[in-house]
Amino acid sequence: MTYCVGLFLKDGLVLLSDTRTNAGLDHISSFSKMHVVEQPGERMLALLTAGNLAITQAVWNRVQEGFPLGEEVHTLRDVPSMFRAAQLVGAAVRDVFETDGPAMKAQGVAFEASFLLGGQIAGGPMRLFLIYAAGNFIEATADTPFLQVGEHKYGKPILDRVVKNDTSLADGVKLVLISMDSTLRSNLSVGLPIDLMVYREGEQKVSLSRRITEEDSYFRQVSQRWSDSLREAYRALPSPGWIAD
Repeated sequence: MTYCVGLFLKDGLVLLSDTRTNAGLDHISSFSKMHVVEQPGERMLALLTAGNLAITQAVWNRVQEGFPLGEEVHTLRDVPSMFRAAQLVGAAVRDVFETDGPAMKAQGVAFEASFLLGGQIAGGPMRLFLIYAAGNFIEATADTPFLQVGEHKYGKPILDRVVKNDTSLADGVKLVLISMDSTLRSNLSVGLPIDLMVYREGEQKVSLSRRITEEDSYFRQVSQRWSDSLREAYRALPSPGWIAD
């Protein structure tokens, strides 16, 4: 399993993914789930993946090498818009299902994959999509400014309470790290290191890219201070009047 989250903010995108994959308790390894296509000044697209690693890698290879979209073959480096990029990824997902789905079903393996696609192509708006295993997708909006894939339930409450479209990029980084820390503490199938990327609207290039490991002092500080703050907050709540101390 994995956890990926993307914030769709007024000033840009904040994207975060873990790297753990597992095929049982005795086979745990790390693979980057964040794939970036960057042509500075022209386009920046990031694809974050969750689910069966063989499926997600097959999809990534298709959209890198070229895949039919309508009557033309496209890659993420030449699709004309973010919407068409989301369509391309969705079409690649359906093709992998048609190719590998029957054999996976025969082996009792579920076809599980989901993707976050975010970025901007010059001349068009910045966009963030969630693409499902069926190849269909939804889009983040100013009213719904974050999307998640993978093991998302532990990291969702803080985002529901705090994230707004006008949240700053710096605050967005803090929030996705808190969201990831909550997930790391509650689910062993998600693990360090984690990949962080920040994109500033209108730049068509990666603004910040960082691999965060167990030795990262800032992440350790965020984790510890968030835990301490939660303890202080619950202790400060009034006791219920209908139960004795």
